Amino acid sequence: MKKFIAIISIMLLGTAFAVNPKLPAEIKWETNSKDKVFASPDAKRGGTLREFMMSFPMTLRSVGPDSNGAFRSYLDANKMGLIDLHPETLNWTPALATHWAVGKDFKTVYFKLNKSARWSDGKPVTAKDFAYTLEFMRSKWIYAPWYNNYYSEQIKEVIIYDDHTFAVVGGKKKSRFEALYSYAISATPEHHFRPILNKEWTKKHNWDIVPNTGAYQIVKIKKGKSVTFKRVKDWWASDLKYYKNRYNYNKRRINVIRDMNMAFEHFKKGKIDTFGLVLPTYWHKKARGKEFDRGYINKIWYYNQNPQPQYGIWLNNQKWPFADINVRKGFAHAMNMDKLIKMVLRGDYERLERFSAGTGKYENKKIRARRFDLKKVKSYMTKAGWARDKETGLWKDSKTGKLFIVEVLYGSAPHTERLVVLKEEALKAGIKLDLKMLDGAASFKTMLEKQHQVAWLGMGAGMIPRYWQYFHSDNAKKQTNNFTNTNDKELDKLIMSYRNEFSDKKKHKLSQKIQQKIHDLGEFIPTTAVPYFRQGYWSWMKFPKVLGKRFGGITDYGVAWIDQDLKKKVMKMKKRGRPYKKAQTIINKEFKAK
Repeated sequence: MKKFIAIISIMLLGTAFAVNPKLPAEIKWETNSKDKVFASPDAKRGGTLREFMMSFPMTLRSVGPDSNGAFRSYLDANKMGLIDLHPETLNWTPALATHWAVGKDFKTVYFKLNKSARWSDGKPVTAKDFAYTLEFMRSKWIYAPWYNNYYSEQIKEVIIYDDHTFAVVGGKKKSRFEALYSYAISATPEHHFRPILNKEWTKKHNWDIVPNTGAYQIVKIKKGKSVTFKRVKDWWASDLKYYKNRYNYNKRRINVIRDMNMAFEHFKKGKIDTFGLVLPTYWHKKARGKEFDRGYINKIWYYNQNPQPQYGIWLNNQKWPFADINVRKGFAHAMNMDKLIKMVLRGDYERLERFSAGTGKYENKKIRARRFDLKKVKSYMTKAGWARDKETGLWKDSKTGKLFIVEVLYGSAPHTERLVVLKEEALKAGIKLDLKMLDGAASFKTMLEKQHQVAWLGMGAGMIPRYWQYFHSDNAKKQTNNFTNTNDKELDKLIMSYRNEFSDKKKHKLSQKIQQKIHDLGEFIPTTAVPYFRQGYWSWMKFPKVLGKRFGGITDYGVAWIDQDLKKKVMKMKKRGRPYKKAQTIINKEFKAK
């Protein structure tokens, strides 16, 4: 392949070139072939994994308006990174890149691509696809302010040395781990996007099937009904050490079933292969009966050490009445989470105490979420100048004359029972909650548009906490993840210091200060934590001998497979009413926090 003789620095309005790039002589390339594989050599290829989703995606785009919904996780799972984190050791392992290095400036990371890497349409993956990522993510036509900002301020340039060797230059120096974590950007298929990226892209290309580098590609879309993925023929990474015996299904079909109870009935009939049993009602009550007693379906409860998602109540401070910090704190003390956990969740869940819990040294473990306390509600509401209305018993805003009635927006029917408990308890505190449930995609869109007063919402978490997208004033606008519309100068300063800090030790302290500030502002109310996964699965689904990992669940990392011969046998025995084996429930506490 011909070498490029340019340093490509993609700018907002074009492309700049320099000549004769040379790799620094001091680069020390790294790779990893020493960690244990976590897939099973017994895995068998074939079959269709049948899953369900509760709402149909609003788009197949992974950036831009309406793209940040639940379905995006399926799309992201088929985008291989340059490197991966091993789920047990947290060491870096090869993926699209065979080798990597961190420069002496701790801002530049270098990668050597696997020369066999291919897009799902057969085109080779080259360094140009990473340079194009900057152009794409900086484009005004993607209508994605977070990406525009991140790929302008945090990612400065891509330096191409040849087709398979390049560097990413970050905006700030970072520790070795964080430099690789932050600057190992994704590839973007230039050959697909360049001809179509214009001001009409987000309108005309909602349902484009984009080439990816992972094991599966979408092959069929039934609007409002289902999406089917098919394994890429001769997938280029099939025989790599850390990818061998993974992603074993020929197809993955995700059907829309808008009612959780109906989905569970499909599962019991064998029309869905696996079903999450985290909800106590399902684990304790519904996951019983002949399908379980006769060994057709197994159950597993496995603790892990994943960073906890940001499950919480997000108060929009640009909507009445939450501009007042005393009102926010009073509202928090009116939320009886302990009773909710005890009554509805059977004590299985834990109270989430703070934002970014489960992130090790980044976490401020001194912070405890505000508890239900009627005296404190009264104290804060009185400070805010409110008084109890004698006729209704609700707090009344002295400035507007409005009663404390707020709408709580949520997007999942199984959560209704939880919110009903909070509603009943809040009335004791003089606050009325009007519960409004929308389809999952529609509720999230409303939250992104900042049309909510109160959002009942969970957001994902990573190994290193991210605060800018959730709480910096730059994102106090539509189509961002700042669901609280937080705009606080002191917090902005802390977030930017954290974002720019090189020292891990100082970064940990800044993270803890940020968490304290988030708590003090009272705009995010932590709700529940689930430090485990619970799953039901049909006996024909097989897994490695070690079912769980320190990070992730049994169906993560593509290590499962379907024994099709066993499936025929189990279904035949089910039809005849004969047991397959004894009921099996696995409970593993190896990684439970002490």
